[in-house]
Amino acid sequence: MIPDPLPPSNPIGRVAMFVFNDATMDSRVRREAASLASAGHTVTVLATARRGTTTIERERVDDFEIVRIPIRTAWQARWRLISKPGVGRAQALAAARRTFVAGPVHWPTALGWIAVAAGWVGMSVIRRVALAMRLRGLTEWPPANTYAAATWRWSILAWARDAAIVTPPADIYHGHDLTGLVAAVAAADRRGGLVVYDSHELFLESGGYARLPRWIRIWLRRLEQRLAARASAVVTVNPAIGAELERRIPIRRMAIVHNCPPRWEPPSTRPELIRTATGIALDAPVLLYHGVFSAHRGLEQLAAAILEPGLENAHAVFLGYGAQRAMLDRLAADPRFGGRLHVLDAVDPAVLLDWVTDANVAVIPVQPSTLNHLLSSPNKLFEAIAAGVPVAIMNFPYVAGIVRDDPDGPLGTVCDPTDPAAIAIAVRAILELPAGERDALRARCLRVAREHWNWETESTHLMALVADLLSSHH
Repeated sequence: MIPDPLPPSNPIGRVAMFVFNDATMDSRVRREAASLASAGHTVTVLATARRGTTTIERERVDDFEIVRIPIRTAWQARWRLISKPGVGRAQALAAARRTFVAGPVHWPTALGWIAVAAGWVGMSVIRRVALAMRLRGLTEWPPANTYAAATWRWSILAWARDAAIVTPPADIYHGHDLTGLVAAVAAADRRGGLVVYDSHELFLESGGYARLPRWIRIWLRRLEQRLAARASAVVTVNPAIGAELERRIPIRRMAIVHNCPPRWEPPSTRPELIRTATGIALDAPVLLYHGVFSAHRGLEQLAAAILEPGLENAHAVFLGYGAQRAMLDRLAADPRFGGRLHVLDAVDPAVLLDWVTDANVAVIPVQPSTLNHLLSSPNKLFEAIAAGVPVAIMNFPYVAGIVRDDPDGPLGTVCDPTDPAAIAIAVRAILELPAGERDALRARCLRVAREHWNWETESTHLMALVADLLSSHH
């Protein structure tokens, strides 16, 4: 049951943020919320409940509140029923038997269940005929990828409605990505206020969305255009993504807020957290990938790179979480790698840089599989620089410019991320520098992060935007 809205308050401004995850590992959402709260605004983050939780939970973090709202999943059981004709037929026949033995008054209902079972028999026959005739479009029921549309209809949109009910009155409703924008607009329509669309990426060109059927993508594109028209401003992560968004959606005002970590001062004694956790020797190079373990992030390419000549003593360390964890665990057990591939659980964002700084090179081999990847500026780039770790990164225009063209000098190397040999060459170009040049490179990364690529600098763009919106709204 959805409870009454949270009680309102009356400070400088009231901001309600919406994100379709549990806001535990989402560093951008937490940084933005904390920065706004530290400026005196009342901030509430509406997030999804943690896995297995069926009640609303509230948590106080860094002077803002996270309200976690369960995602509706009851429809998934019905979906499994209709998506498997054999299961559906069996359950329909079982229902027919139960109602038939209940007596003549229930026989009409039993006949209805028999008709449903006959329908599933017909669907099975159609599938078998389609398979025989190689009519692929008829062999799947429900049609391929309609699960994504069903998820939007019964999970995402339902969560947005529930979040809008719980949301306290606010001046600004701030939606993170399209899934959060739906809730932000619903809340603004319900209570009145301004909408901000925070697009962390080209949403419809990211992950599984980039591979959805055309009809679903068209529907979602039109939804994004319609909802973005309600937004008083768009916030995004870099100018390249911003320019593409301007082509796709109506934008009144835009703020670029790179997703950099706060300024970080390395401890006097460099932490050896990775080496302690893995047993890697002090003189063995550590090549680090940290972040989400998902497809098209170059995980396999990095693993293959340590098999290239010149990296016989190097270790690849994967620090993070995600769907590709099992694949990485299998690679770690593969005798080809000789125990030089390690997989570690994600760590709290608050201590992440203490771990990253133990690496010799941060490897970021995101694959050119989508436009979103080609235009991206991964968090791990700025986190590595902040920790004083040079990067070997994909040769995509925007990020390559950050690494290669900094006025103080390069912050690492760039490479073709699809080619393990090219990754190995880029890594060796850093590892084989004379010791003094390696130290200077690490110091340059720290200096550039301290002076330019840090959250204290980037968050000023968000603070200015919110201040302007509030002054115009009041």
